[in-house]
Amino acid sequence: MLTGMKKPVLPFSYFIASETERIVVVNDELQKNLPTMLTDTYITNIFKEWKEIRGGNLIQASSETKVFHFMPIQMENAYTLYVSNPFIEEILEEVVELRKLNRNLDAIIENSYDGIYITDKDGVTLKTNSAIERITGIPKEYYLNRNVKDLMARGILKNSVTHKVVEKKRSISLLQLNFHGRETLLTGNPVFDEHGEVESIVTNIRDLSDLKELQQAVSEANALNQSYRKEIERLKKGTARVATKQTIVKSEGMKLIYETADRIVNVDATVLILGETGVGKDVLANYIYNHSVRRKTGKFVKVNCGAIPPNLLESELFGYAGGAFTGAKKQGKPGMFEVADKGVLFLDEIGELPLELQVKLLRVIQEQEIQRVGGTTSTKIDVRLIAATNRDLKEMVDAGKFREDLYYRLNVVPISIPPLRERREEILPLSYMHLDEMNEKYGTTKKLSDEVKAFIYHHEWTGNVRELFNLLERITLLNEEDILGVEHLPKEYQMKNSSFESNIPQQMTLKEAVEKAEKQVLELAAQKCGTTYEIAKMLDTSQPTIVRRLKKYNIQLDEEA
Repeated sequence: MLTGMKKPVLPFSYFIASETERIVVVNDELQKNLPTMLTDTYITNIFKEWKEIRGGNLIQASSETKVFHFMPIQMENAYTLYVSNPFIEEILEEVVELRKLNRNLDAIIENSYDGIYITDKDGVTLKTNSAIERITGIPKEYYLNRNVKDLMARGILKNSVTHKVVEKKRSISLLQLNFHGRETLLTGNPVFDEHGEVESIVTNIRDLSDLKELQQAVSEANALNQSYRKEIERLKKGTARVATKQTIVKSEGMKLIYETADRIVNVDATVLILGETGVGKDVLANYIYNHSVRRKTGKFVKVNCGAIPPNLLESELFGYAGGAFTGAKKQGKPGMFEVADKGVLFLDEIGELPLELQVKLLRVIQEQEIQRVGGTTSTKIDVRLIAATNRDLKEMVDAGKFREDLYYRLNVVPISIPPLRERREEILPLSYMHLDEMNEKYGTTKKLSDEVKAFIYHHEWTGNVRELFNLLERITLLNEEDILGVEHLPKEYQMKNSSFESNIPQQMTLKEAVEKAEKQVLELAAQKCGTTYEIAKMLDTSQPTIVRRLKKYNIQLDEEA
Protein backbone atom coordinates (compact mmCIF):
# COMPACT_ATOMS: atom_id res chain seq x y z
CA MET A 1 0.00 0.00 0.00
CA LEU A 2 1.35 3.41 -1.03
CA THR A 3 0.69 5.25 2.18
CA GLY A 4 2.38 8.00 4.05
CA MET A 5 3.62 9.66 0.87
CA LYS A 6 4.42 13.32 1.26
CA LYS A 7 2.09 15.52 -0.77
CA PRO A 8 3.87 17.79 -3.21
CA VAL A 9 2.94 21.45 -3.03
CA LEU A 10 1.65 22.42 -6.48
CA PRO A 11 -0.62 25.33 -7.50
CA PHE A 12 -3.24 23.14 -9.15
CA SER A 13 -5.32 20.03 -8.47
CA TYR A 14 -3.63 16.67 -8.65
CA PHE A 15 -3.67 13.22 -7.14
CA ILE A 16 -1.28 10.29 -7.05
CA ALA A 17 -2.69 6.92 -7.92
CA SER A 18 -1.73 3.50 -9.11
CA GLU A 19 -3.68 1.04 -11.20
CA THR A 20 -3.73 -1.52 -8.39
CA GLU A 21 -3.99 0.62 -5.23
CA ARG A 22 -6.08 3.46 -6.58
CA ILE A 23 -5.73 6.85 -4.93
CA VAL A 24 -2.75 7.23 -2.71
CA VAL A 25 -2.36 10.99 -2.21
CA VAL A 26 -4.77 13.83 -2.92
CA ASN A 27 -3.79 17.46 -2.53
CA ASP A 28 -5.93 19.94 -0.68
CA GLU A 29 -7.07 21.82 -3.79
CA LEU A 30 -8.55 18.69 -5.34
CA GLN A 31 -10.05 17.50 -2.08
CA LYS A 32 -11.93 20.76 -1.71
CA ASN A 33 -13.15 21.11 -5.26
CA LEU A 34 -13.72 17.59 -6.53
CA PRO A 35 -14.27 15.27 -3.57
CA THR A 36 -16.86 13.16 -5.36
CA MET A 37 -14.83 12.47 -8.53
CA LEU A 38 -12.22 10.20 -7.08
CA THR A 39 -14.08 6.92 -7.19
CA ASP A 40 -12.63 3.56 -8.02
CA THR A 41 -14.62 3.45 -11.27
CA TYR A 42 -13.28 6.84 -12.36
CA ILE A 43 -9.66 5.86 -11.66
CA THR A 44 -10.11 2.48 -13.36
CA ASN A 45 -11.47 4.16 -16.50
CA ILE A 46 -8.57 6.57 -16.60
CA PHE A 47 -5.99 3.81 -16.45
CA LYS A 48 -7.94 1.73 -18.93
CA GLU A 49 -8.04 4.57 -21.46
CA TRP A 50 -4.39 5.46 -20.85
CA LYS A 51 -2.79 2.10 -21.52
CA GLU A 52 -1.54 3.19 -24.97
CA ILE A 53 -0.34 6.66 -23.97
CA ARG A 54 1.54 6.19 -20.74
CA GLY A 55 4.74 8.20 -20.47
CA GLY A 56 3.45 10.98 -22.73
CA ASN A 57 2.34 14.46 -21.74
CA LEU A 58 -1.12 14.18 -23.20
CA ILE A 59 -4.59 15.40 -22.15
CA GLN A 60 -7.22 12.79 -21.41
CA ALA A 61 -10.81 13.94 -21.41
CA SER A 62 -13.52 12.45 -19.18
CA SER A 63 -17.18 13.34 -18.97
CA GLU A 64 -16.81 15.53 -15.91
CA THR A 65 -13.37 17.08 -16.32
CA LYS A 66 -9.96 16.71 -17.99
CA VAL A 67 -7.14 14.70 -16.56
CA PHE A 68 -3.65 14.57 -18.04
CA HIS A 69 -0.65 12.42 -17.28
CA PHE A 70 2.37 14.59 -16.43
CA MET A 71 5.05 12.15 -15.26
CA PRO A 72 5.53 8.92 -13.33
CA ILE A 73 6.85 9.20 -9.83
CA GLN A 74 9.68 7.04 -8.60
CA MET A 75 7.43 4.21 -7.51
CA GLU A 76 6.28 1.13 -9.41
CA ASN A 77 2.98 1.64 -11.26
CA ALA A 78 2.38 4.98 -9.57
CA TYR A 79 1.54 8.11 -11.51
CA THR A 80 0.88 11.73 -10.74
CA LEU A 81 -2.33 12.83 -12.43
CA TYR A 82 -3.44 16.41 -12.70
CA VAL A 83 -7.00 17.59 -12.91
CA SER A 84 -7.21 20.76 -14.96
CA ASN A 85 -9.12 23.90 -14.32
CA PRO A 86 -9.86 26.41 -17.17
CA PHE A 87 -6.60 28.34 -16.70
CA ILE A 88 -4.44 25.24 -16.55
CA GLU A 89 -6.28 23.79 -19.53
CA GLU A 90 -5.35 26.76 -21.71
CA ILE A 91 -1.72 26.50 -20.64
CA LEU A 92 -1.64 22.82 -21.40
CA GLU A 93 -3.17 23.26 -24.83
CA GLU A 94 -0.60 25.94 -25.57
CA VAL A 95 2.18 23.61 -24.42
CA VAL A 96 0.91 20.94 -26.79
CA GLU A 97 0.84 23.37 -29.70
CA LEU A 98 4.31 24.66 -28.84
CA ARG A 99 5.67 21.14 -28.76
CA LYS A 100 4.08 20.41 -32.12
CA LEU A 101 5.61 23.60 -33.51
CA ASN A 102 9.00 22.65 -32.07
CA ARG A 103 8.79 19.27 -33.80
CA ASN A 104 8.07 21.00 -37.09
CA LEU A 105 10.94 23.46 -36.60
CA ASP A 106 13.30 20.63 -35.69
CA ALA A 107 12.30 18.81 -38.86
CA ILE A 108 12.89 21.94 -40.99
CA ILE A 109 16.30 22.58 -39.43
CA GLU A 110 17.37 18.96 -39.70
CA ASN A 111 16.29 18.59 -43.33
CA SER A 112 17.86 21.83 -44.58
CA TYR A 113 20.46 21.27 -47.32
CA ASP A 114 22.52 24.13 -45.89
CA GLY A 115 24.20 23.79 -42.55
CA ILE A 116 22.39 25.57 -39.69
CA TYR A 117 24.32 26.51 -36.59
CA ILE A 118 22.61 28.17 -33.59
CA THR A 119 24.53 29.69 -30.70
CA ASP A 120 23.71 31.89 -27.74
CA LYS A 121 25.12 35.40 -27.44
CA ASP A 122 28.26 34.04 -25.79
CA GLY A 123 28.98 31.72 -28.71
CA VAL A 124 27.94 28.44 -27.08
CA THR A 125 26.44 26.04 -29.59
CA LEU A 126 22.77 25.31 -28.87
CA LYS A 127 21.71 23.40 -31.94
CA THR A 128 22.91 22.35 -35.39
CA ASN A 129 21.82 19.95 -38.12
CA SER A 130 23.18 16.96 -40.04
CA ALA A 131 24.07 19.07 -43.10
CA ILE A 132 26.99 20.55 -41.18
CA GLU A 133 28.53 17.09 -41.06
CA ARG A 134 28.32 16.82 -44.88
CA ILE A 135 29.86 20.27 -45.32
CA THR A 136 32.60 20.07 -42.68
CA GLY A 137 33.10 16.32 -42.29
CA ILE A 138 32.65 16.64 -38.49
CA PRO A 139 29.66 15.04 -36.67
CA LYS A 140 27.08 17.55 -35.52
CA GLU A 141 27.24 16.20 -31.95
CA TYR A 142 30.83 17.48 -31.73
CA TYR A 143 29.61 21.08 -31.94
CA LEU A 144 26.91 20.93 -29.26
CA ASN A 145 27.65 22.89 -26.07
CA ARG A 146 31.02 23.98 -27.45
CA ASN A 147 32.00 27.61 -27.75
CA VAL A 148 32.99 28.92 -31.17
CA LYS A 149 36.19 30.25 -29.60
CA ASP A 150 37.20 26.68 -28.74
CA LEU A 151 36.28 25.52 -32.25
CA MET A 152 38.46 28.24 -33.76
CA ALA A 153 41.31 27.36 -31.43
CA ARG A 154 41.11 23.74 -32.59
CA GLY A 155 41.11 24.81 -36.23
CA ILE A 156 37.55 23.60 -36.86
CA LEU A 157 36.50 27.14 -37.78
CA LYS A 158 38.72 29.72 -39.48
CA ASN A 159 36.53 32.70 -38.63
CA SER A 160 33.34 33.23 -36.66
CA VAL A 161 30.39 35.37 -37.63
CA THR A 162 28.84 34.90 -34.18
CA HIS A 163 30.86 37.57 -32.40
CA LYS A 164 30.58 39.94 -35.37
CA VAL A 165 26.78 39.61 -35.33
CA VAL A 166 26.68 40.33 -31.58
CA GLU A 167 28.94 43.33 -32.08
CA LYS A 168 27.15 44.79 -35.13
CA LYS A 169 23.63 43.61 -34.20
CA ARG A 170 22.89 42.83 -37.83
CA SER A 171 23.35 40.09 -40.41
CA ILE A 172 26.97 39.35 -41.30
CA SER A 173 28.29 37.24 -44.21
CA LEU A 174 31.79 36.02 -44.93
CA LEU A 175 33.60 33.53 -47.18
CA GLN A 176 36.04 31.03 -45.78
CA LEU A 177 37.61 27.65 -46.46
CA ASN A 178 36.24 24.92 -44.23
CA PHE A 179 38.15 22.19 -42.43
CA HIS A 180 38.54 20.27 -45.73
CA GLY A 181 39.55 23.29 -47.81
CA ARG A 182 36.15 23.74 -49.49
CA GLU A 183 34.86 27.28 -49.97
CA THR A 184 31.83 28.08 -47.82
CA LEU A 185 29.58 31.09 -47.31
CA LEU A 186 28.60 31.82 -43.69
CA THR A 187 25.69 34.15 -42.97
CA GLY A 188 24.88 34.94 -39.35
CA ASN A 189 21.52 36.48 -38.34
CA PRO A 190 20.74 37.87 -34.87
CA VAL A 191 17.69 36.89 -32.78
CA PHE A 192 16.67 39.72 -30.41
CA ASP A 193 14.99 39.53 -27.00
CA GLU A 194 12.23 41.84 -25.81
CA HIS A 195 14.81 44.45 -24.85
CA GLY A 196 16.39 44.55 -28.31
CA GLU A 197 19.50 42.69 -27.23
CA VAL A 198 20.95 39.75 -29.16
CA GLU A 199 20.08 36.56 -27.31
CA SER A 200 21.09 34.04 -30.00
CA ILE A 201 22.60 33.82 -33.46
CA VAL A 202 21.44 31.61 -36.32
CA THR A 203 24.21 30.94 -38.84
CA ASN A 204 23.54 29.51 -42.30
CA ILE A 205 26.47 27.63 -43.89
CA ARG A 206 26.42 27.06 -47.65
CA ASP A 207 28.99 24.95 -49.50
CA LEU A 208 29.92 26.99 -52.61
CA SER A 209 32.09 24.23 -54.09
CA ASP A 210 29.05 22.32 -55.33
CA LEU A 211 27.63 25.51 -56.85
CA LYS A 212 30.92 26.30 -58.59
CA GLU A 213 31.19 22.75 -59.92
CA LEU A 214 27.64 23.03 -61.25
CA GLN A 215 28.41 26.39 -62.88
CA GLN A 216 31.54 24.90 -64.45
CA ALA A 217 29.54 21.94 -65.76
CA VAL A 218 26.91 24.27 -67.22
CA SER A 219 29.62 26.43 -68.80
CA GLU A 220 31.32 23.40 -70.35
CA ALA A 221 27.97 22.10 -71.60
CA ASN A 222 27.21 25.47 -73.20
CA ALA A 223 30.65 25.58 -74.82
CA LEU A 224 30.21 22.06 -76.15
CA ASN A 225 26.76 22.95 -77.41
CA GLN A 226 28.17 26.01 -79.19
CA SER A 227 30.87 23.84 -80.72
CA TYR A 228 28.23 21.41 -81.99
CA ARG A 229 26.22 24.28 -83.43
CA LYS A 230 29.23 25.58 -85.34
CA GLU A 231 30.02 22.11 -86.65
CA ILE A 232 26.42 21.62 -87.78
CA GLU A 233 26.49 24.98 -89.54
CA ARG A 234 29.77 24.04 -91.19
CA LEU A 235 28.32 20.74 -92.39
CA LYS A 236 25.21 22.49 -93.70
CA LYS A 237 27.39 24.58 -96.01
CA GLY A 238 28.45 21.42 -97.83
CA THR A 239 31.82 20.17 -98.96
CA ALA A 240 31.81 22.12 -102.24
CA ARG A 241 30.80 25.50 -100.87
CA VAL A 242 31.87 28.77 -102.43
CA ALA A 243 33.97 30.44 -99.75
CA THR A 244 33.83 33.85 -101.33
CA LYS A 245 34.00 35.46 -104.74
CA GLN A 246 36.67 33.91 -107.02
CA THR A 247 37.16 30.95 -104.67
CA ILE A 248 35.75 27.43 -104.84
CA VAL A 249 36.63 24.94 -102.12
CA LYS A 250 36.57 21.31 -103.17
CA SER A 251 39.99 19.80 -102.42
CA GLU A 252 40.69 18.37 -98.99
CA GLY A 253 43.59 20.77 -98.50
CA MET A 254 41.49 23.87 -99.23
CA LYS A 255 38.64 22.61 -97.04
CA LEU A 256 41.07 22.35 -94.14
CA ILE A 257 42.39 25.86 -94.84
CA TYR A 258 38.96 27.47 -94.79
CA GLU A 259 37.91 25.46 -91.73
CA THR A 260 40.99 26.88 -90.00
CA ALA A 261 40.00 30.36 -91.18
CA ASP A 262 36.51 29.85 -89.73
CA ARG A 263 38.01 29.07 -86.33
CA ILE A 264 40.20 32.18 -86.18
CA VAL A 265 38.01 34.84 -87.83
CA ASN A 266 37.25 36.49 -84.49
CA VAL A 267 40.62 35.86 -82.86
CA ASP A 268 42.88 38.89 -83.12
CA ALA A 269 46.05 36.84 -83.56
CA THR A 270 48.23 37.79 -86.54
CA VAL A 271 47.78 35.56 -89.59
CA LEU A 272 50.58 34.83 -92.07
CA ILE A 273 49.35 33.50 -95.43
CA LEU A 274 51.96 31.69 -97.52
CA GLY A 275 51.80 30.52 -101.11
CA GLU A 276 52.88 31.08 -104.67
CA THR A 277 51.87 34.18 -106.58
CA GLY A 278 48.27 34.02 -107.68
CA VAL A 279 47.01 31.24 -105.38
CA GLY A 280 44.45 33.53 -103.74
CA LYS A 281 46.14 34.85 -100.60
CA ASP A 282 44.21 38.12 -100.77
CA VAL A 283 40.97 36.16 -101.26
CA LEU A 284 41.58 34.26 -98.03
CA ALA A 285 42.41 37.51 -96.21
CA ASN A 286 39.13 39.00 -97.46
CA TYR A 287 37.28 35.88 -96.33
CA ILE A 288 38.63 36.22 -92.79
CA TYR A 289 37.61 39.88 -92.67
CA ASN A 290 34.15 39.34 -94.20
CA HIS A 291 33.30 36.62 -91.67
CA SER A 292 34.57 38.50 -88.60
CA VAL A 293 32.89 41.03 -86.32
CA ARG A 294 35.43 43.60 -87.53
CA ARG A 295 33.47 43.89 -90.75
CA LYS A 296 30.90 45.87 -88.77
CA THR A 297 33.41 48.09 -86.97
CA GLY A 298 36.19 48.83 -89.46
CA LYS A 299 37.52 48.58 -93.00
CA PHE A 300 39.59 46.01 -94.88
CA VAL A 301 42.70 47.87 -96.07
CA LYS A 302 45.24 46.23 -98.40
CA VAL A 303 48.81 47.47 -98.83
CA ASN A 304 51.16 45.82 -101.33
CA CYS A 305 54.57 46.29 -99.74
CA GLY A 306 56.33 45.40 -102.98
CA ALA A 307 54.44 47.91 -105.14
CA ILE A 308 55.24 51.06 -103.16
CA PRO A 309 58.72 52.66 -103.27
CA PRO A 310 60.55 52.19 -99.94
CA ASN A 311 60.87 55.98 -99.38
CA LEU A 312 57.08 56.36 -99.58
CA LEU A 313 56.08 53.17 -97.82
CA GLU A 314 56.67 54.51 -94.30
CA SER A 315 54.36 57.49 -94.71
CA GLU A 316 51.84 55.23 -96.51
CA LEU A 317 51.72 52.85 -93.56
CA PHE A 318 52.05 55.24 -90.61
CA GLY A 319 50.93 58.59 -92.11
CA TYR A 320 52.72 61.91 -91.66
CA ALA A 321 52.30 65.05 -89.57
CA GLY A 322 51.69 68.48 -91.12
CA GLY A 323 54.90 69.96 -92.58
CA ALA A 324 56.83 66.73 -92.08
CA PHE A 325 58.50 67.16 -95.48
CA THR A 326 58.34 69.32 -98.59
CA GLY A 327 54.99 68.94 -100.27
CA ALA A 328 53.29 67.48 -97.18
CA LYS A 329 49.76 68.61 -96.47
CA LYS A 330 49.46 71.18 -93.69
CA GLN A 331 46.95 69.07 -91.80
CA GLY A 332 48.99 65.89 -92.27
CA LYS A 333 47.67 62.56 -93.53
CA PRO A 334 46.64 59.35 -91.74
CA GLY A 335 48.44 56.16 -92.68
CA MET A 336 46.89 52.81 -93.54
CA PHE A 337 47.07 51.67 -89.92
CA GLU A 338 44.85 54.56 -88.87
CA VAL A 339 42.49 53.99 -91.82
CA ALA A 340 42.17 50.32 -90.79
CA ASP A 341 41.44 51.13 -87.13
CA LYS A 342 38.84 48.67 -85.73
CA GLY A 343 39.24 46.69 -88.95
CA VAL A 344 41.83 44.56 -90.79
CA LEU A 345 45.10 45.64 -92.43
CA PHE A 346 46.36 43.21 -95.09
CA LEU A 347 50.07 43.59 -95.78
CA ASP A 348 50.67 41.71 -99.03
CA GLU A 349 54.21 40.80 -100.06
CA ILE A 350 55.46 41.41 -96.53
CA GLY A 351 58.82 39.92 -97.54
CA GLU A 352 59.52 43.06 -99.58
CA LEU A 353 59.34 45.31 -96.49
CA PRO A 354 62.69 47.13 -95.92
CA LEU A 355 64.58 46.25 -92.74
CA GLU A 356 64.25 49.77 -91.28
CA LEU A 357 60.46 49.58 -91.59
CA GLN A 358 60.41 46.09 -90.11
CA VAL A 359 61.54 47.60 -86.80
CA LYS A 360 58.68 50.12 -86.82
CA LEU A 361 56.15 47.45 -87.80
CA LEU A 362 57.31 45.28 -84.91
CA ARG A 363 56.78 48.19 -82.50
CA VAL A 364 53.26 48.75 -83.82
CA ILE A 365 52.39 45.07 -83.37
CA GLN A 366 53.80 44.99 -79.84
CA GLU A 367 52.42 48.27 -78.53
CA GLN A 368 49.31 48.72 -80.71
CA GLU A 369 50.16 52.37 -81.36
CA ILE A 370 51.65 54.34 -84.25
CA GLN A 371 53.56 57.58 -84.61
CA ARG A 372 53.24 59.54 -87.84
CA VAL A 373 56.32 60.52 -89.82
CA GLY A 374 57.48 63.86 -88.41
CA GLY A 375 55.07 63.57 -85.49
CA THR A 376 55.86 63.71 -81.78
CA THR A 377 52.87 61.92 -80.27
CA SER A 378 51.63 58.34 -80.49
CA THR A 379 48.12 57.21 -81.36
CA LYS A 380 46.51 54.02 -80.06
CA ILE A 381 45.06 51.75 -82.75
CA ASP A 382 43.03 48.57 -82.81
CA VAL A 383 43.96 46.72 -86.00
CA ARG A 384 43.99 43.04 -86.86
CA LEU A 385 47.03 42.31 -89.00
CA ILE A 386 47.09 39.76 -91.83
CA ALA A 387 50.33 39.39 -93.77
CA ALA A 388 51.08 37.42 -96.93
CA THR A 389 54.13 36.49 -98.96
CA ASN A 390 55.29 34.14 -101.70
CA ARG A 391 58.80 34.12 -100.26
CA ASP A 392 60.40 31.83 -97.69
CA LEU A 393 60.63 34.16 -94.68
CA LYS A 394 62.54 31.64 -92.58
CA GLU A 395 65.19 31.46 -95.26
CA MET A 396 65.27 35.28 -95.36
CA VAL A 397 65.74 35.34 -91.57
CA ASP A 398 68.70 32.99 -91.87
CA ALA A 399 70.14 35.25 -94.59
CA GLY A 400 69.68 38.36 -92.43
CA LYS A 401 67.14 39.90 -94.80
CA PHE A 402 64.17 39.64 -92.44
CA ARG A 403 64.06 40.28 -88.69
CA GLU A 404 63.62 37.12 -86.67
CA ASP A 405 61.56 38.81 -83.95
CA LEU A 406 59.16 40.20 -86.55
CA TYR A 407 58.94 36.80 -88.23
CA TYR A 408 57.75 35.16 -85.03
CA ARG A 409 55.31 38.02 -84.38
CA LEU A 410 53.77 37.46 -87.82
CA ASN A 411 53.92 33.67 -87.82
CA VAL A 412 51.33 33.17 -85.03
CA VAL A 413 48.73 31.53 -87.31
CA PRO A 414 50.50 30.41 -90.52
CA ILE A 415 48.29 29.22 -93.38
CA SER A 416 49.90 27.79 -96.53
CA ILE A 417 47.75 27.75 -99.67
CA PRO A 418 48.71 24.99 -102.16
CA PRO A 419 49.20 25.90 -105.85
CA LEU A 420 46.39 25.29 -108.30
CA ARG A 421 48.16 22.30 -109.92
CA GLU A 422 47.93 20.48 -106.59
CA ARG A 423 44.17 20.93 -106.38
CA ARG A 424 43.07 20.07 -109.91
CA GLU A 425 39.53 19.19 -108.86
CA GLU A 426 38.99 22.94 -108.45
CA ILE A 427 40.36 24.04 -111.85
CA LEU A 428 37.26 23.46 -113.99
CA PRO A 429 34.74 24.73 -111.37
CA LEU A 430 36.84 27.90 -111.04
CA SER A 431 36.88 28.23 -114.83
CA TYR A 432 33.11 27.92 -115.09
CA MET A 433 32.57 30.44 -112.31
CA HIS A 434 34.90 33.03 -113.82
CA LEU A 435 33.55 32.53 -117.33
CA ASP A 436 30.03 33.21 -116.01
CA GLU A 437 31.34 36.41 -114.42
CA MET A 438 32.95 37.48 -117.73
CA ASN A 439 29.76 36.75 -119.67
CA GLU A 440 27.76 38.86 -117.21
CA LYS A 441 30.33 41.66 -117.22
CA TYR A 442 30.74 41.90 -121.00
CA GLY A 443 27.29 40.71 -122.13
CA THR A 444 28.66 37.59 -123.86
CA THR A 445 27.61 33.92 -123.95
CA LYS A 446 30.98 32.19 -124.18
CA LYS A 447 31.46 28.49 -123.49
CA LEU A 448 34.50 26.23 -123.44
CA SER A 449 34.99 23.37 -125.87
CA ASP A 450 35.87 19.93 -124.57
CA GLU A 451 39.41 20.30 -125.91
CA VAL A 452 39.93 23.54 -123.99
CA LYS A 453 38.50 22.01 -120.84
CA ALA A 454 40.93 19.13 -121.14
CA PHE A 455 43.82 21.56 -121.71
CA ILE A 456 42.81 23.73 -118.76
CA TYR A 457 42.65 20.70 -116.50
CA HIS A 458 46.01 19.39 -117.71
CA HIS A 459 47.99 22.66 -117.72
CA GLU A 460 50.47 23.30 -114.88
CA TRP A 461 49.31 26.88 -114.11
CA THR A 462 52.51 28.28 -112.68
CA GLY A 463 50.66 31.57 -112.23
CA ASN A 464 47.85 29.72 -110.44
CA VAL A 465 44.33 31.19 -110.22
CA ARG A 466 45.45 34.61 -111.43
CA GLU A 467 46.91 33.08 -114.60
CA LEU A 468 43.77 31.00 -115.19
CA PHE A 469 41.45 33.98 -114.84
CA ASN A 470 43.69 36.11 -117.04
CA LEU A 471 43.60 33.51 -119.82
CA LEU A 472 39.80 33.15 -119.66
CA GLU A 473 39.30 36.91 -119.83
CA ARG A 474 41.66 37.23 -122.78
CA ILE A 475 39.99 34.59 -124.93
CA THR A 476 36.54 35.90 -123.97
CA LEU A 477 37.35 39.42 -125.15
CA LEU A 478 39.52 38.62 -128.20
CA ASN A 479 37.29 36.06 -129.92
CA GLU A 480 33.83 36.43 -131.42
CA GLU A 481 32.85 32.75 -131.41
CA ASP A 482 30.67 31.58 -128.54
CA ILE A 483 32.43 28.23 -128.31
CA LEU A 484 36.05 28.79 -127.35
CA GLY A 485 38.37 26.14 -128.74
CA VAL A 486 42.08 25.38 -128.58
CA GLU A 487 42.61 27.53 -131.67
CA HIS A 488 41.50 30.55 -129.64
CA LEU A 489 44.26 30.09 -127.08
CA PRO A 490 47.22 32.51 -127.22
CA LYS A 491 50.23 31.15 -129.12
CA GLU A 492 52.30 30.50 -126.00
CA TYR A 493 49.54 28.24 -124.68
CA GLN A 494 49.03 26.52 -128.05
CA MET A 495 52.71 25.57 -128.05
CA LYS A 496 52.40 24.03 -124.60
CA ASN A 497 49.27 22.25 -125.75
CA SER A 498 50.73 20.75 -128.96
CA SER A 499 52.00 17.53 -127.42
CA PHE A 500 48.80 17.05 -125.50
CA GLU A 501 46.50 18.09 -128.35
CA SER A 502 47.69 15.47 -130.85
CA ASN A 503 46.48 12.70 -128.55
CA ILE A 504 42.96 14.05 -128.14
CA PRO A 505 40.35 12.41 -130.44
CA GLN A 506 38.15 14.79 -132.38
CA GLN A 507 34.97 13.66 -130.64
CA MET A 508 36.30 13.32 -127.05
CA THR A 509 33.80 14.00 -124.28
CA LEU A 510 34.66 16.08 -121.25
CA LYS A 511 34.69 12.96 -119.09
CA GLU A 512 37.12 11.27 -121.47
CA ALA A 513 39.35 14.34 -121.56
CA VAL A 514 39.41 14.58 -117.79
CA GLU A 515 40.18 10.89 -117.43
CA LYS A 516 43.00 11.17 -119.99
CA ALA A 517 44.49 14.08 -118.13
CA GLU A 518 44.05 12.34 -114.79
CA LYS A 519 45.80 9.24 -116.12
CA GLN A 520 48.75 11.29 -117.34
CA VAL A 521 49.07 13.02 -113.97
CA LEU A 522 49.00 9.66 -112.16
CA GLU A 523 51.56 8.15 -114.52
CA LEU A 524 53.89 11.09 -113.93
CA ALA A 525 53.38 10.84 -110.15
CA ALA A 526 54.00 7.07 -110.22
CA GLN A 527 57.37 7.70 -111.87
CA LYS A 528 58.39 10.21 -109.17
CA CYS A 529 56.99 8.44 -106.10
CA GLY A 530 57.66 5.04 -104.63
CA THR A 531 54.42 4.45 -102.71
CA THR A 532 50.73 5.29 -102.96
CA TYR A 533 51.07 7.34 -99.75
CA GLU A 534 53.70 9.57 -101.40
CA ILE A 535 51.46 10.01 -104.45
CA ALA A 536 48.51 10.92 -102.21
CA LYS A 537 50.61 13.53 -100.44
CA MET A 538 51.93 14.92 -103.73
CA LEU A 539 48.44 15.20 -105.27
CA ASP A 540 46.79 16.33 -102.01
CA THR A 541 44.25 13.50 -101.82
CA SER A 542 43.71 10.31 -99.82
CA GLN A 543 45.68 7.10 -100.21
CA PRO A 544 42.56 4.92 -100.85
CA THR A 545 41.62 7.30 -103.69
CA ILE A 546 45.07 6.84 -105.28
CA VAL A 547 44.80 3.05 -104.98
CA ARG A 548 41.41 3.08 -106.75
CA ARG A 549 42.64 5.42 -109.51
CA LEU A 550 45.80 3.40 -110.16
CA LYS A 551 43.73 0.25 -110.41
CA LYS A 552 41.26 1.97 -112.74
CA TYR A 553 44.00 3.03 -115.19
CA ASN A 554 46.09 -0.15 -114.68
CA ILE A 555 49.08 1.86 -113.47
CA GLN A 556 51.70 0.01 -111.44
CA LEU A 557 54.39 1.46 -109.23
CA ASP A 558 57.99 0.37 -109.80
CA GLU A 559 58.04 -1.41 -106.46
CA GLU A 560 54.95 -3.39 -107.46
CA ALA A 561 56.09 -4.32 -110.99
